[in-house]
Amino acid sequence: MSFGRANVLLEGTVRGLAVVICAVLLLGGCDTWFGKAEKPPLPGKRISVLAHQRTLAPDGQAPTEPVVLPPPSVNPEWPQSGGYANHAMHHLEVADNIERVWSADIGSGISSSEPRLPSPVVADGRIYTMDTEHEVTAFDTENGKRLWRADLADDEEDDDEIVGGIAYDQGRIFASTGFAKVIALDAATGEELWRRKVGLPMHSAPTVRGGRVFVITVDNTIHALSSYDGSTLWTFSAITEAASLLGDASPAVSGGVVVAPFSSGELVALKAENGRVLWTDSLTSRRRTDELASISQIRALPVIDRGRVFAISYGGVAVAVDLRTGRRNWDKEVGGLQTPWVAGRYVFLLTDEAELVCLSWGNGSVLWVTELGAYEDEENLDNLILWTGPVLVGDRLIVAGSNGQALAVSPYDGRLLGELEMPDAVTVPPVVANGTLYILSDDAELVAFR
Repeated sequence: MSFGRANVLLEGTVRGLAVVICAVLLLGGCDTWFGKAEKPPLPGKRISVLAHQRTLAPDGQAPTEPVVLPPPSVNPEWPQSGGYANHAMHHLEVADNIERVWSADIGSGISSSEPRLPSPVVADGRIYTMDTEHEVTAFDTENGKRLWRADLADDEEDDDEIVGGIAYDQGRIFASTGFAKVIALDAATGEELWRRKVGLPMHSAPTVRGGRVFVITVDNTIHALSSYDGSTLWTFSAITEAASLLGDASPAVSGGVVVAPFSSGELVALKAENGRVLWTDSLTSRRRTDELASISQIRALPVIDRGRVFAISYGGVAVAVDLRTGRRNWDKEVGGLQTPWVAGRYVFLLTDEAELVCLSWGNGSVLWVTELGAYEDEENLDNLILWTGPVLVGDRLIVAGSNGQALAVSPYDGRLLGELEMPDAVTVPPVVANGTLYILSDDAELVAFR
């Protein structure tokens, strides 16, 4: 069963959709994982899959000097969805040649009724997961041994609800749930510490920073809770959307500011202390040529890096915004569902056209574009591939797909460097901690590469 379309199901009703399907070109084959490709991607012209989208190409004003990245560094933890609370992870260190060292079954995987898995988090020598039935499990990062498991759903609660996600902070695991409760667990034992109802379900992971837990409910309300006891500190409500994509994005927090993304396409900066609005922006497409283009949802996590906010909406707008003033530094007409990856003076994006793109941090100019391939069956244009990532590790951009493949791509010029067959489809972005790369497949198998 293919899960290529699982994460682009609509929670509302969208009528009159007309999709023009056109041919696309796959990358050439390659030898080994993290090895060098035998040949560069085949030449050819990319034709847009959706009428409102346009293929990116390197800008004429883009600098001609080569891409230069900061050296990789070891991150001891990956405590939240997107890494740290600001979601800016830069260039992470792994070995040049990594191998599969262990795998573990985390529980229930993706199905037609339970179409998403939350991202794992890593801290204190443990990796924590949540499966599609709201079971949280802790594993030893060294050998994959299961340490504890906690079922978050009480008897009266429906564990078939779509899950939210988990985050780690100061010895606690915080979980958002599809049955409208936020729960805190002891990270060492799995013992429940507190449980609070927030009104409506959550389809994204919490973000935790400075003693506060930030969660977004499906009605586009952000709740700030005390990490100590779960009491409500403040709330803010954005515009409610009748139709949205499955899954929401987690807020980003840095420097006392929380940046919240909403399914309305609104990007709102608030003071983390009291919820006061600092500025708002709208990532709504300027060109609405079909009903999918009118879905402006921000499902990718926003990233805060060196005083700028980077965000992308499905509706077709990517922006860099000044964190203090809300003024746009630049914007691009490109849409996507995956979180931007920022490193040095560059921003790497996966677009909804199955393209991996390198942009200039400073002005948004396009430096290179690589086509990843949009279908498993190119001849019949069948089985749409959902790519997830990228993650920058050891001079490699790692992306994984619903076709069961993980790819390594050069961040310097976009060349394909290697590929690896996964046990199943992958629609959860890879995570990295302490030199280990973790990939969670849709059938709930967690694989560690080191």
